[in-house]
Amino acid sequence: MSKTCAILLPAAGASSRMRGADKLLQQVGGMALLTCVARRALQVTPHVAVSLRAEDEARKQALDGLPVAFLQITDAAEGMSASLRAGARWAMALDAQAVMIALPDMPDITAQDMRDLFAAQAQEPQRPLRACAADKQPGHPVILPRALFPAMLKLRGDEGAKLLLRSPSPHLHPLPGQRAVTDLDTPEDWDAWRKDQPPS
Repeated sequence: MSKTCAILLPAAGASSRMRGADKLLQQVGGMALLTCVARRALQVTPHVAVSLRAEDEARKQALDGLPVAFLQITDAAEGMSASLRAGARWAMALDAQAVMIALPDMPDITAQDMRDLFAAQAQEPQRPLRACAADKQPGHPVILPRALFPAMLKLRGDEGAKLLLRSPSPHLHPLPGQRAVTDLDTPEDWDAWRKDQPPS
């Protein structure tokens, strides 16, 4: 894996649909989901950044000891674009060739999935890449090439990178099953996901 490939974990959301709980601190494999996803990302590249609100002490503690960069988001209420702008500045400072946007509420994405996505994007390095389910339903992670970093700096609102995935259209890379589209936003999502997990 090239050292100039970077991974951004946008973790500045308020977890508002969890009715008081924090989805990123739910336990997966004996650790907080955010810890788990960050560890997987670090298996792929040493260049991993996590966007956080200043008040997110619990999330920051979940990453204690991990060599990740912290991007403090002061305008998190705006939505995902605030994290993406910070991620673009960070990736530009690294002179990264591409940045993966890996949503940290997706517990089924593996380190090998991330490696496979980077390898696929390297075949067409000027084109975005988007993971999809086996049935071609678009999902995450998404990889944006360096040419799109300036456009990332102009994003506004909570639409995320959707605007950047219109032209040029991304290459879709299927991951097995539904894991590219399995994100856990509500207690019901978590209950359903846990019921499907094999016994430990």
